Amino acid sequence: MTLQFPDLQTEFVTFQHLSFRHASNEDAEVVAQLVNSAYRGETSRQGWTTEADLLEGSRIFAAEVLEIIAARDSVILLCLQEQEIIGCVHLQKNDDAAYLGMFVVRPNLQGNGIGKHFMQTAEQHAHKLWGINKIWMTVISVREELIAYYQRRGYLRTGRFKPFPKDNGKEQMLVDNLQFEEMEKILTV
Repeated sequence: MTLQFPDLQTEFVTFQHLSFRHASNEDAEVVAQLVNSAYRGETSRQGWTTEADLLEGSRIFAAEVLEIIAARDSVILLCLQEQEIIGCVHLQKNDDAAYLGMFVVRPNLQGNGIGKHFMQTAEQHAHKLWGINKIWMTVISVREELIAYYQRRGYLRTGRFKPFPKDNGKEQMLVDNLQFEEMEKILTV
């Protein structure tokens, strides 16, 4: 099925039981809460994407979400189910590729295929929006189950790493020597 993307600032696109749109400033607090609930704290343990044993504190604040929304060549694509935000992903154009980050599906809905469909939609949207054919991301290198998930979606490990920021004022490492591993995918859309 080919998705058609109208002006995503104002319209919804339906794909099975899901719809997608760009986040607006009014969504910032909900997006921050969703991201933090999927990666940190006890709520994150309902799903398999938790980082609660690696990091504590907030992953993102609403003010940062607003900065992402306002940035040039940057969007947060929302996944909605019956008008309720259940997922988000940050896409940002970087030269001839797009960065994909902050990919989240609400923890209690993980494991039933929503993430797979949402990722495909996000990739197609980045291609249509910017004409890019490559997506890249960073993953905490000890998150082997998450790396395996992205590999099943066609992402490859690049062998490039960068250190995790030790003090960013919002989160604290619970284990030593965390680092990000870069992954990338050539799109065939």
